[in-house]
Amino acid sequence: MKKHNFYAGPSILSQFTLDKSVEAIRDFAGTGLSILEISHRSKEFQAVMDEAEQLFKELLDIPEGYRVIFLGGGASTQFCMVPYNLLNTKAAYLDTGTWANKAIKEAKLFGEVEVVGSSKADNYTYIPKGYAIPGDADYFHITTNNTIYGTEIREDYDVNVPLVADMSSDIFSRPVDVSKYALIYGGAQKNIAPAGVTFVIVKEDILGKVDRVIPTMLNYKTHVDKGSMFNTPPVFPIFAALQTLKWYKELGGVKVLQQMDEEKAAYLYDAIDSSKMFVGTVKPEDRSVMNICFVMKPEYQELEKAFLDFATSKGIVGIKGHRSVGGFRASTYNALPLESVKVLVEAMKEFENK
Repeated sequence: MKKHNFYAGPSILSQFTLDKSVEAIRDFAGTGLSILEISHRSKEFQAVMDEAEQLFKELLDIPEGYRVIFLGGGASTQFCMVPYNLLNTKAAYLDTGTWANKAIKEAKLFGEVEVVGSSKADNYTYIPKGYAIPGDADYFHITTNNTIYGTEIREDYDVNVPLVADMSSDIFSRPVDVSKYALIYGGAQKNIAPAGVTFVIVKEDILGKVDRVIPTMLNYKTHVDKGSMFNTPPVFPIFAALQTLKWYKELGGVKVLQQMDEEKAAYLYDAIDSSKMFVGTVKPEDRSVMNICFVMKPEYQELEKAFLDFATSKGIVGIKGHRSVGGFRASTYNALPLESVKVLVEAMKEFENK
């Protein structure tokens, strides 16, 4: 039976990425060695690293003065690295969910943190608005997509301080004006690669301005200066990321991906909104295109497990909602085909009719 993978991360990869990665596991670039055993100092892997950075810049139209680096440690390590490198006295944060909250906790270890807005009291069902960002903040941090609660910021904010964004789960789902950001980071295991590598897009002139001494491995400048090769990078996930970037380029770039993603999300949201049994959990204006959260209406809540079992029988996997929210979550990342969304919608309708 064909599987329809809605897991929130690690998540679905394109068949192109899977096929190219399997080939490289057997024989990488004609070396007779596997990508899993090749030296990161080899000229063959250096070419992978160079092309991955180049394609990142091309697909996102990254301007001069920025570098793309590939690190280990996941986005959670960036919660620490960002304030370590950028927070001198005070930073501003927007609290939109679990991961934003974790980033705030880490930043408080390095200086004053002003949470300018939060939707926590309403279980993060919307993106806060109408807040003021202090002009003396060293930076303003946002989490653009909130995987657990299903909200998303799908615009590039104009702010009066350096803007930092965690784009772990929605990078490459829309064009981004990178020039409005000082730093963008994210774990790759949603829209780019298997777990194990983290991307950072950093404006070089924001580095080196804090007073503290930064440990070598936590200093962005270390990795910028060495082209992500200061220590052994996550070789295989970077190779897989390159294959995904090549696939994105073949498809036609980020605008094509945006159109595909918005079509999938609209199809599923329309089904939820017209359903007698299911209901969305997020204010419509802030709904995520990447992680679509919904629950059973109160009178049907006892059927939640029955629907999960029914969906599983149709080959649908990964739709159980996070324990913080309950219900269901369908992650519709770039590699998920519209066909899978249609299978889910048909399952919802069939179950409802029963």
